[in-house]
Amino acid sequence: MKHIWTIFKREIVSYFTHPIAYVVIVVFIFLSMLLAFTFGNFLAARDASLTYSFFLYLPLLLMILVPAVGMRLWTDEQRNGTIELLGTFPISTWNIIVGKFLAASLVWLVALALTFPIWITVNYLGNPDNLMIFSGYLGAFMLCLTFLAITLLVSAFTRDQVICLVVSSGICIVLVLTTFESVVQIYAQSMPQWLVSSLTSAGVWDHFMSLARGLFRLQDFVWFGSIILTCLLGTSAVLSAKRA
Repeated sequence: MKHIWTIFKREIVSYFTHPIAYVVIVVFIFLSMLLAFTFGNFLAARDASLTYSFFLYLPLLLMILVPAVGMRLWTDEQRNGTIELLGTFPISTWNIIVGKFLAASLVWLVALALTFPIWITVNYLGNPDNLMIFSGYLGAFMLCLTFLAITLLVSAFTRDQVICLVVSSGICIVLVLTTFESVVQIYAQSMPQWLVSSLTSAGVWDHFMSLARGLFRLQDFVWFGSIILTCLLGTSAVLSAKRA
């Protein structure tokens, strides 16, 4: 635990001494406000809910912005040669991975927390289901963790941040868009129902939106947890092979 804390502090300092975290957070907050109150038609709908005015579009932001934060997790270490230096420390690869992952997760926890004015505004203008809104934020954070874990795995393969961003964003885009409700309606017309159900269950949309609707289903947490753990273990395997 001590080693994880050491890596965590090192990564947090690194994030907040470089502009990328600030830029991504500011862009995320601005676009979130824009989605909720402009494109989401919150005011026009006269519905005190964030499910379809904010959370519905949130994955479209996160599938690009989350990899932008996570792309440097291992690429910097490989480009600067510090990954070999870390290998000489009495710290396990797993502890380093967890420390880095938790640091990037905190960045997104802060980013989501800074959209709190949206929640306050909804309560000021109406009488929303706050448990549903909390559930939506929980789903958003789980989505951030999932996309970060994917980016962490991709970054273990390359020292180029641009390649990492493109590949990890591409994976996240596929996970989101292949199960986006509008896209599903298109290919559902030419596919059997069992195949459509399998695709939606494998993608991120169904699991995220169930939380955004206030549903706490075990299968959703199992799905998120499985993807995250698989990516972290995959990262460990890749780095262990490189250190061998």
